[in-house]
Amino acid sequence: MNLFSQIQEAKKQLQDVVMATPLSENLNLSNEFAARILLKREDLQTVRSYKIRGAYNKISTLSAEEQEQGVICASAGNHAQGVAYSCKLLQIKGKIYMPKTTPKQKVKQVNLFGGSFVEIVLTGDTFDDAYAAAMADATKNKMAFIHPFDDLKVIAGQGTVGLEILESYKKPIDYVFVPIGGGGLASGLSEVFKHLSPDTKIIGVEPEGASSMKTSIDNGKVTILENIDKFVDGAAVKQVGKITFDICKKNLSDIILVPEGKVCTTILRLYNEEAMVVEPAGALTISALDLYKEKIKGKTVVCIVSGSNNDIERTAEIKERSLLYEGLMHYFMIQFPQRPGSLKEFVNDILGPDDDITYFQFTKKNSREVGPAVVGLELKNKNDIIAIKTKMENKGFEYKYLNEKQDLFNQLIG
Repeated sequence: MNLFSQIQEAKKQLQDVVMATPLSENLNLSNEFAARILLKREDLQTVRSYKIRGAYNKISTLSAEEQEQGVICASAGNHAQGVAYSCKLLQIKGKIYMPKTTPKQKVKQVNLFGGSFVEIVLTGDTFDDAYAAAMADATKNKMAFIHPFDDLKVIAGQGTVGLEILESYKKPIDYVFVPIGGGGLASGLSEVFKHLSPDTKIIGVEPEGASSMKTSIDNGKVTILENIDKFVDGAAVKQVGKITFDICKKNLSDIILVPEGKVCTTILRLYNEEAMVVEPAGALTISALDLYKEKIKGKTVVCIVSGSNNDIERTAEIKERSLLYEGLMHYFMIQFPQRPGSLKEFVNDILGPDDDITYFQFTKKNSREVGPAVVGLELKNKNDIIAIKTKMENKGFEYKYLNEKQDLFNQLIG
């Protein structure tokens, strides 16, 4: 059975398990880009992401003997919730390996959806660490491993998102923007459009700090990234799947890389303007639109909003990353004269009326003429930073600009 046929079968398998999520036009985005922007709201899915589709399709089609033995998976969060909920529905035991860095909210949700049917094991710092531990356990205990993306049954389940889009919208669709982590959703969805809407361009979107699919396609083979930025945790993997690589290489029209800070700006905007709570991976496709703004003008565009499992404890980090990306947050290490009034002089003579000190760390040492202070400034206008630097130089304040010194920034600010 070919993949498209498997996707059609998966839709029947899932009909009483997943909801057909809305495909709705977003007026703000449509007006901004002079296009018709439709959002496929998988953030409203039963487990708040599309991952239930692939997980349930795979687990429900295991043999009775395999189900009796139980299942194992590795996940940064959303796949884990899909597996957990599937285990509860099918009443079989599951063991779920997650990185220690997984947001607490996602761990809690896995427990909620799986209940007494699942056991959670937190191990390692990345998905790849959890994956290695889960594979070893599955082999040792002869339990079925439910891969988050590199499995045809999982890919087929994710592909049902594509079938729903074309059932909901009968007119031509010019572009579909789909997030890529390991490539399961992009593979399944692109296979549907290849068969039913071949003129639609499928644009994959990856976080800039975890460009595993684009790197692999550029290299002509599956490539393991040595280091990744784990912030967009639902799409941050060091290595895509072999199956998904082959499918995406054939089916995708393009892959766009989106800076993590830009994703944060989109998260805040969607919350403030649309009352939408999305996780970083869920904001990827909307973040990519202005990188394609000339091409999509006058077109019909679908963006997959893949999930809403965001942890409120990350809000401060999201705001910080957004401000840094927008050029509104700046950090300096400044040598302050160790005399009374030097800070007052800095505030009065260097800063403008709309500039705000949001971070200040200084310890006075009387044995020295000057002492270093780490200062964070939030600006209203990103261009004001030029005047601030000029004034500091004219007033004799020696400084290091930490935004451009990543290693030092990470050590001092985090």
